[in-house]
Amino acid sequence: MAQLRTMILFGTRAEVIKMAPVIQLMQADPDNFKPIVVLASRQYQQLHQAISYFNIASDFDLNVSSAREIGSIEHLSQLLHNFQTVISAAQPDLLLVVGDTMTTLAASLSAFYNHLPVAHIEAGLRTDNKYRPFPDELQRRLTDELSNIYFAPTNSARDNLLKENVKADRIFVTGNPIVDTVKANYRADYQSELLSSIPANHQFILATMGRVEYTGLPMERVFRTLRDVIETNPDLELICPVATDSEAFTIATRILANRDRIHVMPLMNLGDFLNTAARSLFILTDSAGTVEEATVFHKPVLLLRDITERQEAVKAGTAKVVGTDPTSIQQAVFELLNDHHLYKKMTSAGNLFGDGHAAERIVKLLKEHY
Repeated sequence: MAQLRTMILFGTRAEVIKMAPVIQLMQADPDNFKPIVVLASRQYQQLHQAISYFNIASDFDLNVSSAREIGSIEHLSQLLHNFQTVISAAQPDLLLVVGDTMTTLAASLSAFYNHLPVAHIEAGLRTDNKYRPFPDELQRRLTDELSNIYFAPTNSARDNLLKENVKADRIFVTGNPIVDTVKANYRADYQSELLSSIPANHQFILATMGRVEYTGLPMERVFRTLRDVIETNPDLELICPVATDSEAFTIATRILANRDRIHVMPLMNLGDFLNTAARSLFILTDSAGTVEEATVFHKPVLLLRDITERQEAVKAGTAKVVGTDPTSIQQAVFELLNDHHLYKKMTSAGNLFGDGHAAERIVKLLKEHY
């Protein structure tokens, strides 16, 4: 078998976290694989921090402005134009994409027009509302329509694809490689200056928020609610890492910074974040990826969104959708702090999103099929 020239595209930190174990396995098998890594975003702080953490070198950097800077339509247009140039230069045999970003959709469209097969990691996740979350849900659905092989993270995701008339022999339940990354980076003996600064008789909650649609009043409501929670629970602390190049950091700093038992800080590297999350009491987040990460550590999640495509976590009871309404958040936090039966129930689910061997399955299946 000749090398399978596999183009892998990164536009967000989350994509790096999920793709890193796949790239590492491909790099360890140079007789069969030639990964071609393309950076597709100017989201420098988050994206470049992640690829540096995994020591991943890029082959192409598109340097495309973010949708926030130039608008979604122009962002998509630039991605399509630049991907065409890269595909012509690199001559890949296959595009391997993940998730639901505009990078993923643009790459899949480019592959279609160039008659290249697309393999989609995280295929089949659905909210059943194409506008929520926007534009992620439709971008994921369109990517599935353009794909040739489907790596579904769960049985539920596979069933969604079957309902949409995707042929069963093109769908493979692999688990999500984000679980591989979490397990590989957990350290039982982890220590940090931050954790050492928290008194032994205190517990802490972890909060992350950064989705663009919640920037502004919804985010302000959440941060004020978290501030009130900490002020009314003297043995509780809050850790809140935020990207410093985002408006979220400005809001978090204004509302939360310089207050007792509240730690607002720049984004941690992945290892620090995962090991801090593993030691938290519970997590509040608007990130779908963090929901998956939290299940590995059996940590309850209060999801600061109105809807989620990770329904497995909600059905299993490990995650609860609370949105950005202060009353809903306060009630959910109060229950977790005071209802020990509920807390135990939210920590008792098994491996919802995989067993830590998803990347192995994906690479093996690619080798078999191409």
